[in-house]
Amino acid sequence: MFSFFKRKPKPQPELEVLPEIQPQAPIQPETPATPPVSVLATPLDEADLPPAQPEAGNLAEPAAEAVAEEIDIIEAPQPTPEAKRSWLSRLKSGLSKTSSNLTTLFVGARIDDDLYDELESALLMSDAGVEATQWLLDELKKKVKAERLTEASQVRTALRGLLIDLLQPLQRPLVLGREQPLVMMIAGVNGAGKTTTIGKLALHLQAHGQSVLLAAGDTFRAAAREQLAIWGERNNVSVIAQESGDPAAVAFDAVHSAQARGTSVVMVDTAGRLPTQLHLMDELKKIKRVIAKGMASAPHEVLLVIDGNTGQNALAQVKAFDDALGLTGLVVTKLDGTAKGGILAAIAKTRPVPLYFIGVGEKIEDLQPFNATDFVDALLS
Repeated sequence: MFSFFKRKPKPQPELEVLPEIQPQAPIQPETPATPPVSVLATPLDEADLPPAQPEAGNLAEPAAEAVAEEIDIIEAPQPTPEAKRSWLSRLKSGLSKTSSNLTTLFVGARIDDDLYDELESALLMSDAGVEATQWLLDELKKKVKAERLTEASQVRTALRGLLIDLLQPLQRPLVLGREQPLVMMIAGVNGAGKTTTIGKLALHLQAHGQSVLLAAGDTFRAAAREQLAIWGERNNVSVIAQESGDPAAVAFDAVHSAQARGTSVVMVDTAGRLPTQLHLMDELKKIKRVIAKGMASAPHEVLLVIDGNTGQNALAQVKAFDDALGLTGLVVTKLDGTAKGGILAAIAKTRPVPLYFIGVGEKIEDLQPFNATDFVDALLS
């Protein structure tokens, strides 16, 4: 039994629940052993929404308490040696352009000012940014002097350690089961791979025993609903959508629907936008506020999906979206082809938002939890 909110009677557009992924039997709540997650969607204006109810008044709270100790963490599972080599090979291939520029510097090189100058140029060309590049050079010079390093290979090993230290704060697991439901809001500019990433994340979540509900909050792009529906069908995940309407209302209804179903995780897709489009950024803020009206503690995760090929523009996106929404995590996609891995160093030094996942291709397995050591080894191998 759940609490209901009173509001002014108002005609509401009918929600469309995609038929191909609807179960034939009535939906039953998840068993207590499965960590619950929920999201709701209702077409109404923000001003018409009821105030958020205190947690004590939510009759679904006992179910949340029942799974409170069953917190799951999405970390890289222990892969087989073949799978590990395959992933590292794809990651190394994606970072090959940056890797070749860095590793060739240390082949038969003397430790002098020329080496540092070339290293500075290589780091800047990899989109590491001025601040991170200067920090790495300063710390490397100190390390070379303190440890009296005389071989180029030793300097390369020292650089590896510094890069791992710089990127380590970004390596944070995505914790599941801490809220009922766990509401995730996904943002990003057009073309960053946001909707595809949502589909891949849904599979990761299911692999960790989570039931998932998707909210098609991108009501501006005609193909967005269909694209999300395809991913929902692939993963056997329900998708809540509207032909048109207020994205915030879709998110609101999705949260309540997830609570009623006993769903573990709700992922809310949002329309892609540039951070310079202030009116659209304000709309993202509205979606976040409306989600909070549906569930006081939500959204629990605000993720930004970034295209790894956009260079320093990626850092500008992180700053803008973090200032507007308060980001809790990042997903960097398309670290293949012409990707410049140095952008992670720039983010780590300037705006160290946790990096949950990185992607190197279109396949499901090409999205993996970020590991600083693996990334640096691929960059310098």
